[in-house]
Amino acid sequence: LSIDALRYYSPVRSGIEVDGALAGEAYARPAGHVGVEPNQGDYDVPCQPVEVSEAVYGEPWTCDYTLDPIGGWYDAGDHGKYVVNGGISVAQLLSTYERAVLLDKTGTLEALGDDTLSIPESGNAIPDILDEARWELDFIMRMVVPEGEDLAGMVHHKVHDNEWTGLPLMPHLSDKRRELHRPSTAATLNAAAVFAQGARLFEPHDAGYAATLLEEARSAWAAAKANPAILATPEDGNSGGGPYDDTMLDDEFYWAAAELFITTGDGEFLEQLKASPLWQGDIFSYKGFDWRDVGPFAQLQLAYNADALPAEDGEAVRAAIIGQADHLAALVDANPFGHPYDPPGGQYDWGSTHQLVQNAIILAAAHDFTGEGRYRDAALETMDYVLGRNALNISYITGYGTAYARNQHSRWFANQLNPELPNPPKGALAGGPNSAIQDPVAQRLFGQQGCAPQTCYVDDIESWATNEITINWNAALSQAAAWLAEQ
Repeated sequence: LSIDALRYYSPVRSGIEVDGALAGEAYARPAGHVGVEPNQGDYDVPCQPVEVSEAVYGEPWTCDYTLDPIGGWYDAGDHGKYVVNGGISVAQLLSTYERAVLLDKTGTLEALGDDTLSIPESGNAIPDILDEARWELDFIMRMVVPEGEDLAGMVHHKVHDNEWTGLPLMPHLSDKRRELHRPSTAATLNAAAVFAQGARLFEPHDAGYAATLLEEARSAWAAAKANPAILATPEDGNSGGGPYDDTMLDDEFYWAAAELFITTGDGEFLEQLKASPLWQGDIFSYKGFDWRDVGPFAQLQLAYNADALPAEDGEAVRAAIIGQADHLAALVDANPFGHPYDPPGGQYDWGSTHQLVQNAIILAAAHDFTGEGRYRDAALETMDYVLGRNALNISYITGYGTAYARNQHSRWFANQLNPELPNPPKGALAGGPNSAIQDPVAQRLFGQQGCAPQTCYVDDIESWATNEITINWNAALSQAAAWLAEQ
């Protein structure tokens, strides 16, 4: 349903034709390339200049090196690449495959095998979903601060244009300067988590790459432990890209420790897990989980890998998942639209469809662990809402359903503004209703009288607060879709 749509977020891989040439071709290193030029495929990208970073972070910061953070996935409707959002996205792709391995889902493994996706690596004897994940893992590795530099081993938080660009705009036509932003503890812990997860999944297919990933995971963990509170700030979102700020990192430490323990069995990481306030705490929210709240995802990972834990601990983490699934199933039963979503004051959030999909994944896990049909039924009903059983009678997944979203916010899937450009590909998940009414299109429609929560949505390319598409939303949909296909 959805994994293949992710490749359209990938520089080089999208294959969109512009003036008879593939847009991706512009991302090859230009012949004779010297020095820094605007957006030439993310080669030789410098750090923010000190006068910019001082205003953002309250202290001067820059670097005297450049990096080549090529590849990876553009985050959303803009041309930014963010490690914390790329982290949860690649983790959910990896988990889609890992679940099938752990539960011995032969049919799913075949569906996720080699030669199943339209990507250049098909036919290399490695499952295509892992190849696609590697595209992002390699990008994150290119965001690591080099040895010998200040904060060596830490990971740059993001890379994007130094100014906002308008719509429509193919990325290779941007004239803005690309810049690396200050490393963060959150980004570094995301790297430690996904490198550790990738190491155990690639090991049967490419032992050398798996060893590299594990080495990088340990290095990132050590760097984060040495620098536990270097935070991204909300002020670093005023120009060219979003801030992805996060002030509470207990969940990132918990997730990284979980993945490192599952992969290595090292007691140090189990001690870290048990010392975390999240170990026995209430780890769940109404939103499921996302890039800012990765604790529930870590709990899912531990629950699927419960055999790696002492028996009573494995039972405890699975019981936590099942307990949350009980709560979500009760919401499905009580809600007229049959979906497990109970936001404060009934006000729907940015990306509400994504939050529902994540809750469906929790329900699906409870079904995996217990075999009880009520969890499966609740997960299916949740996806019914996403696919059209909602107040607007619209499927939020492009190409699926009788009436579906097709004008999502994007600078290159911009057919609504430029008929020469395409609409989003099949399988792209729109953010959906957002009660905050933040963008000009929604404000014009709803600003005076407001809107009932499920109706706060506009299928318009300029409605960035209700109709954006993002890699983390699509990765979640990919994970849910793989489970759905088995039912």
